[in-house]
Amino acid sequence: METLIVERRNGVVTVTMNRPKRKNAANGVMLEELPTVFAEVQRNLDDRVMVLTGAGGSFCAGADLNDPDSRARDASLSGLVIMRRLGDVALALHRVTKPTIAMVDGPAVGAGLSLALGCDLIVCSDRARLSMIFARRGLSLDLGASWLLPRMVGMAKAKEMALFGGMWSGEEALAMGLINRVVPVAGLQGFVDDWATTLAAGPPLALSMTKTLLHGSAQSSMEQAVEHEARCQAVNFASSDTVEALAAFVEKREPTYRGR
Repeated sequence: METLIVERRNGVVTVTMNRPKRKNAANGVMLEELPTVFAEVQRNLDDRVMVLTGAGGSFCAGADLNDPDSRARDASLSGLVIMRRLGDVALALHRVTKPTIAMVDGPAVGAGLSLALGCDLIVCSDRARLSMIFARRGLSLDLGASWLLPRMVGMAKAKEMALFGGMWSGEEALAMGLINRVVPVAGLQGFVDDWATTLAAGPPLALSMTKTLLHGSAQSSMEQAVEHEARCQAVNFASSDTVEALAAFVEKREPTYRGR
């Protein structure tokens, strides 16, 4: 990978956007590499949790509009084709059925914030700065933000964030319900490591189905939701992982899950 660092340890795969001189702004290469890595994580049975972060004290400063190799400058492609390919990045992240954590330090703006919102959990340092900056650049939302933002903060606050393009601290984002935690920058890595390690040791099937149930809830009636729950729970009860969980409870020990 030219723009990403991918590291694996004990079921946790950490994907680091690595263009620190550009505050990890996403150039054309990164926008090609991200969905490739997301799809690989989804396929790899040994990857149980994915952490998405950025190098050099920044998460991601959005799309690199000055990138000479940007697809936005490709005269052979229509604007709609270009943007649909950008949307593929958001969809590839959304299709990862394993728990995902955005570890955000420094700026996460525009498409960078969209990437963070696409993860299941967001942990920010106390120096993080978040913005839906699109309107200030003469642009509308992309990379899934129009779907993600109102589901996280409600329509009124989503419109405020998107139309004004203001900058928000981690504490302000926490108060809005946009993120999960704000921690001192010195403790950011350790906190995320603890969460990731806990999730990686959890039951893969149950966590995956829990995530997909929650993702589908906004499009489901109550009747559909309980039917989906029943089907997922039936899979759990038929799995060796649930047998192991119940045995571990009786035997007063930690369970060992295998994802089947």
